[in-house]
Amino acid sequence: MDLPRPELALVPRPRRVSTRSGRFRLDGTTRLRVTRGAEAAAKLLRALLAPATGLRLQAAADGAFVLALDPALTGLGDEGYGLTVSPKGALLRAARPAGLLRGVQTVRQLLPYEALSERPVRGVPWELPAVEITDVPRHAWRGSMLDVARHFQPVSYLRRYVDLLALHKLNVFHLHLTDDQGWRMPVAAYPRLTEVGGRRPESMAGPAGSDRFDGVPHVGAYTRAELRELVAYAAERGVSVLPETGVPGHVRAALAAHPELGTDPARRLDVWTRWGVCENVLGTDDHVLDFFRTVLDEVMDVFPSPYVHIGGDECPTAEWERSPAARARAAREGLPGPRALHPWFIARMAEHLVRAGRRPVVWAENGVTLPLDCTVMSWREPGHGHAAAERGHQVVHTDHRATYFDYARGHGPQEPPAQPGAVVDLRAVYGVDLAPPTRDPAAASRVLGAQGQLWTEFVRTPAHIEYLTYPRLCALAERVWDGTSGWRDFAARLAGHRARLDALNVPHADPPATVPVPPRVGGLR
Repeated sequence: MDLPRPELALVPRPRRVSTRSGRFRLDGTTRLRVTRGAEAAAKLLRALLAPATGLRLQAAADGAFVLALDPALTGLGDEGYGLTVSPKGALLRAARPAGLLRGVQTVRQLLPYEALSERPVRGVPWELPAVEITDVPRHAWRGSMLDVARHFQPVSYLRRYVDLLALHKLNVFHLHLTDDQGWRMPVAAYPRLTEVGGRRPESMAGPAGSDRFDGVPHVGAYTRAELRELVAYAAERGVSVLPETGVPGHVRAALAAHPELGTDPARRLDVWTRWGVCENVLGTDDHVLDFFRTVLDEVMDVFPSPYVHIGGDECPTAEWERSPAARARAAREGLPGPRALHPWFIARMAEHLVRAGRRPVVWAENGVTLPLDCTVMSWREPGHGHAAAERGHQVVHTDHRATYFDYARGHGPQEPPAQPGAVVDLRAVYGVDLAPPTRDPAAASRVLGAQGQLWTEFVRTPAHIEYLTYPRLCALAERVWDGTSGWRDFAARLAGHRARLDALNVPHADPPATVPVPPRVGGLR
């Protein structure tokens, strides 16, 4: 099959692109002219092109390939760039370093598809087509969430995950580090969180409610050094790592390590081996709040992201309703009852982050009232997100019917096991609703963007992660970058972009052989 020329298969599509005649060849004589402030982009360009092309792209004052940082280009914003290629050379310009990093990814995509290979490729002329591109993203938040609590992934794979996000001009890597089934975040003050909470004896082999288990221990936790290295690696590619350590529900692993944090300190729990929503939640005494303030302090020490995710969803209140201490806490705080301890607890953690100069992020599954400092991820209903924006919250759309990549990609017996729920095919992802139904420009401006989610109850391997993520994340990247060209245009460009995924060995077409394919089960987190 004849593939579209690379310049006609850019994903996401630049805001404005026009083609010209001629091509600019990169070879052993090609030099870079790098202005002050553009050094990081030049370093990234060399690192990304070297494996396949072998090009060194050394610096020279008269280099024909120019990377220039120009703060006067105010119309490009923080992440926009301009790229001009002629037969005589190339000029990549931006007002901010992040814009140059986005432009580097466009340069990669303009080269022959083989340029993305991780191995040397011989006999391919490394030519850029003559083009004129001006590109500015429509949305500031363009992200993807990976759950490493249910199934741990090594940092070596997380780096590859970041590389794939950066290729698609996504700028937020949401790292879900803790849950009922595992605690992966190192906390020096509380080493038992990973020593005990990072291990479970087995995993459920089926959907929530199944009585089948695999009998295989699952162990994993990161070190501070590993996570800091990941943060630096991502920053070099223009990606911010958003950490999530969730409270006050989804905490069974923490309770296994520290029973004193629960509503019944005398009870001993194990790290949960089941899927679904666990009824165990945190207690509400002051020592519990102080414990998790310390956790957040260490999270902030490792992750410089301006945003910190504190979970907040799927929090059963039955334990609080049965607990005399929790009922007394609700009464002391003037709350109408134990159910109100949920937003109260989130507010206490949010206050701690705000005092430290960070912005708290929470999952919102209903219309619960939260502090306006909280950025809301609305996953059950887009309407909840729209209402939150009108109340004054920043909002990131995470509608499960369009952005949950643990849902099946399609129908058919070849599909791997998936969360129960609707099929989320490529067209559903492309249809993610980003436009608030409001005439209030202030509310509209508070919609930051959207991100994809991959919960990993049924996802153990990197190959399975990538099969579920791609090409669906390509569609989401298209929508949050610009997304105005229409489905038909995107689908045509994706045909060529799949060749890039092939060059990167991303299993985007057929389920990888390492993934078991029992009858598909169908549910939410």
